[in-house]
Amino acid sequence: MWGRDILKSYPDYLEFVGLCDKNEGRVETGKRIIGTSCPTYTDFEKMINETKPDVLIVTTMDSTHHQFIIRGMELGADIITEKPMTTDEKKIQAILDAEKRTGKTCRVTFNYRYSPHRAKIWELLRAGEIGDITSVDFHWYLDTSHGADYFRRWHRLVECSGSLWVHKASHHFDLLNWWIDSDPESVYALGALNHYGKNGTIRAENCRTCPHTDKCKFFFDITKNKNYMELYVANEKHDGYLRDGCVFKKDVNIFDKMAATIKYKNGVQVAYSLTTYSPYEGYRIAFNGTKGRLEAWIQESKPTSDANYDEIVLFKNFNKRQYIQIPFGTSGHGGGDALLKDQIFLPNIDDPFQQCANTRDGALACLVGIAARNSIASGQPVKIADLTSIQPQEKKLYKRIL
Repeated sequence: MWGRDILKSYPDYLEFVGLCDKNEGRVETGKRIIGTSCPTYTDFEKMINETKPDVLIVTTMDSTHHQFIIRGMELGADIITEKPMTTDEKKIQAILDAEKRTGKTCRVTFNYRYSPHRAKIWELLRAGEIGDITSVDFHWYLDTSHGADYFRRWHRLVECSGSLWVHKASHHFDLLNWWIDSDPESVYALGALNHYGKNGTIRAENCRTCPHTDKCKFFFDITKNKNYMELYVANEKHDGYLRDGCVFKKDVNIFDKMAATIKYKNGVQVAYSLTTYSPYEGYRIAFNGTKGRLEAWIQESKPTSDANYDEIVLFKNFNKRQYIQIPFGTSGHGGGDALLKDQIFLPNIDDPFQQCANTRDGALACLVGIAARNSIASGQPVKIADLTSIQPQEKKLYKRIL
């Protein structure tokens, strides 16, 4: 859908010269949905050599991102990649080395940075409204629709997604890095699989073939989604990928509940958690500072409110609280998608909130999740500096990609 929207919104600034997917049917369907007439490929090297793109957009399975980022750079393209940039520390180092070797750039599309209420939080923190930040409480809740969906797809396998510590939480860790304006230094984490996968009492290969649809609350009727039927079901014959897989398959090997303590180079301490089977979706965050506290409860599935705004509460020590209402954005991801695309594809767009995310930003967001995963395996805290050549800085580094 990203391709369709950018072709429609920025026709004077970009053109598609090629589309590639390992599934020959899916790439043709994608071409039709986007509305482009460019050639399609199942051979990546052939596409790059024949089309010679200025920019390569990478949206493959997470565990393969590094292959296309690195090879794209080597063949002369700058990179725009979805998050997460990749899934383990060795792949991150390989991307860092390729960027240095080729002189090309890699931009990570952290669209959450661009939503109006998150930008307002950044602005209030930078203005010193609560003084120096000392600690943060950050708790994210995925509901039984969106949260469950990760366990239907390839994301349920750590070897494909890096776990939700990386695939999902890299969004959250990037926000923390950006808000706190410092680099993460160490991570200690806990995690378990308590709800999905092996914990189910009934299961099948996928929902369409399941004999338990009348009693499974997680039944997903993919036949009611026209785009999914055309993009996925019609092309199962090419690679066997099932978009409506069972959330209770025994091969699920990612965590469905997670918690971490993160220490930043500037001394800020963060308590973070992620739950994937909540009755509502959204997050609660609180920043404690030397002069006050900033709180927000962002209700993405609106469990208790029909308001058309997000609210931030600013508490000043020895003073009254202030309620700040931010109208909803009109595009996806809290209004961030359109603003992100404008900054990427339109000329002369300023970056007053330092929202542009480069390779280092993408790496650090992943490294917090990778460190958490490694911490669970070892039972010990993990230092970010021990994972790659990146050395955490007390003041976050900013580099704009034009």
